[in-house]
Amino acid sequence: MEAKNYLKYIVDGIHTVIVATVDSEGLPVTAAIDMMDADDSSLYFLTAKGKNLYDRLSDRRFLAFTAMKGEDTMSRVAVSVRGKVRELGYEKIPELFEKNQYMYQIYPTAESRKALTVFQIYEGTGEWFDLSKKPIERANFSFVAKKDEMKGYFITDGCIGCGRCVEVCPQDCINQETIPYVIENKHCLHCGNCLTVCPVGAVDRV
Repeated sequence: MEAKNYLKYIVDGIHTVIVATVDSEGLPVTAAIDMMDADDSSLYFLTAKGKNLYDRLSDRRFLAFTAMKGEDTMSRVAVSVRGKVRELGYEKIPELFEKNQYMYQIYPTAESRKALTVFQIYEGTGEWFDLSKKPIERANFSFVAKKDEMKGYFITDGCIGCGRCVEVCPQDCINQETIPYVIENKHCLHCGNCLTVCPVGAVDRV
């Protein structure tokens, strides 16, 4: 199978995974997370900005997880993934809710959903292990976001939240809900104003 097939299986076949992150003291922490969508080269999930998980993801920008499906050991499929993560903000929330409608029961109002943000696992490696087959099936895979998805201007961890980029953005497409700010590239003119005015050089062009 191709990497995109493994990613799709994680979302549609397993869905809930056990994620491992590292806290500020360098100690491992686990959490159960629903993987809500996938494309050819990444996975998407959401969390609330008030959770400790959000802090760990923002600080470390890396995670690992294992997901399993099967009634017992000899019928089990296991998929493990480790990779980089980045915060995308709120924009993809409506799409993820439509694909995962049980979320409306957890966050029933538009106001309550403002606490949420989306993360993307966009670069990583994985292992597939299927004990239900004879002989067993094991495979390694890797996924990297497509280059055309990465083109544009991006605000890095050096952002100090001063707002200079927001003041000069002609399309008002810079999300200020988090620091670093996030440029919504599908609305961006690629004018470069943000890169020019940033006082700490926190804007990159890819």
